Order: sequence, then C-alpha cells, then structure tokens
Amino acid sequence: MLRLELRNVCLDYPVYDSQSRSFRRSITNKLPVGGRIKNAPGQRRSVLALDDVSLKFEPGDRVAIFGHNGAGKTTLLKVLAGFYEPSSGHIVREGKVSALLKLMSGMNINLDGYENILLCGMLHGLTRRQAFDRVDDIAEFSELGDYLTMPVRLLSSGMILRLAFSICTSFDCEILLLDEWIGAGDQAFIEKSKQRLSELVLRSSIMVFATHNPQVAMQLCNKGVYLEHGRVSLIGEVNEVAKKYASASSAAAKSIV
Repeated sequence: MLRLELRNVCLDYPVYDSQSRSFRRSITNKLPVGGRIKNAPGQRRSVLALDDVSLKFEPGDRVAIFGHNGAGKTTLLKVLAGFYEPSSGHIVREGKVSALLKLMSGMNINLDGYENILLCGMLHGLTRRQAFDRVDDIAEFSELGDYLTMPVRLLSSGMILRLAFSICTSFDCEILLLDEWIGAGDQAFIEKSKQRLSELVLRSSIMVFATHNPQVAMQLCNKGVYLEHGRVSLIGEVNEVAKKYASASSAAAKSIV
C-alpha cells in the first residue's frame, strides 16, 4: 500500500564550537525563527529541528507545509525523502519518492547536457534504454539546443537550472516532495515550468509541498500542516491552516515594527 508516515520523529543538529556570550544564549530561544536550542547540562548543544513529529500521508493527499523560516519545513521534506535519518522515531516509506529539493542533485558538471540526462535518468531508476528514450523530450523542453553538447561547467547558472529542472520534472513518481514553487529562467520559461509542475503534481499520488505562499498552496493542496519551531502546531484543511499561518506571519511582522 502506498503511504508515507512519520511516528514521533525528532531530529537534532549538533552545534559545534558553541561557546557563546550569555547575551546570545539568553535570546536564542526567543527568536521567531529556527528550531529550539537544547542546552542540557554536560551535553553538547544542539538545535532540535524536528520535535516529536507524527504525520501520515495517504493517496490523494496534497499537503502544504507552512511555517516561518527555520520552522523545519525543508528538514521535514529531507527526512521524508530519506536524505536525513531521524535522531529518534520511525519512518514508514512505501512508494517511489521524487524529491525536488535540490535540482542539481546527481548531475556531473564535467559531463555534457545529454550525458547528464542519461545519468540522472538512471539515478531515478530507469534503464539506459528508458533514459535514452526521454532525451529528446527533455532536450526540447530545456530549449538549450547545441549547448547540451557542452560540459555543464561551461554553462551559465541559468542554463544549468533550466537543464536540471527539465530533467527532474520529466520522471513520474508516486510521492512528490516539493520545496517551494520552483521557477527557472526567463518569464516565458517560468510559465512553462509552472505548467510542468502542475502536471507532475496531478500525476503523483501523494504530494507534500513546503511553502510560504498561502495562495499557491490553496490552489494545489487539500490539506495543511503548520510547523512552529520544529513541532506540528496544526493539521487540517488547507484553507484553515493557511489562514492561521497568514495571521501568525502578520502578527510577527507587526511585532518587529
């Protein structure tokens, strides 16, 4: 059965060279961003990025993850994808996962564009033949033409982003993990990118989307999760959670002013 589940998951980041002035230590846990700082006597200081998180995602779920900067949204996606192992707790992961968190993951800058298409295709579990069959479609979408015959290290950052996006969004998945709404290149290509991502979302069975944008979330998602300092503060219908996040963001902005 296709599913993705976290059970009482915690993730600690150790803090090295953590000698600090009393003033800095006194304000750290009062900031409206970041995970909670752990200062257990006799132990190394650490940031509790995820704190006892239990979530269950099932087919048909389109879930928006809301939260302030440092609330744990991207960390949560990386744990779901298997990039990070939790410090404690348990993960159930059943289904093919595609994580659009770092577009250039798996690319080799010393290979040319076509070679990178084949490489990344096989890293996504395709045979060489299957990857080769997708080369023309990916090349056409990227609009890079003869630049694909050059080593990637010689391309501009914008060209590399186009290539990486074209590759990453060309493979179907059962579980899609998406960090923000990715745009790449000029305005015309960004519009193409949005359409491509929308189609990928529709083809996936489960989608988990970390975002700061309530409007986009309400267009794409049916459920929402609100994270505060690594803890789940609210789970519910996306409109309800988006409203709480927007209200909290507005209150935080006013307090700064």
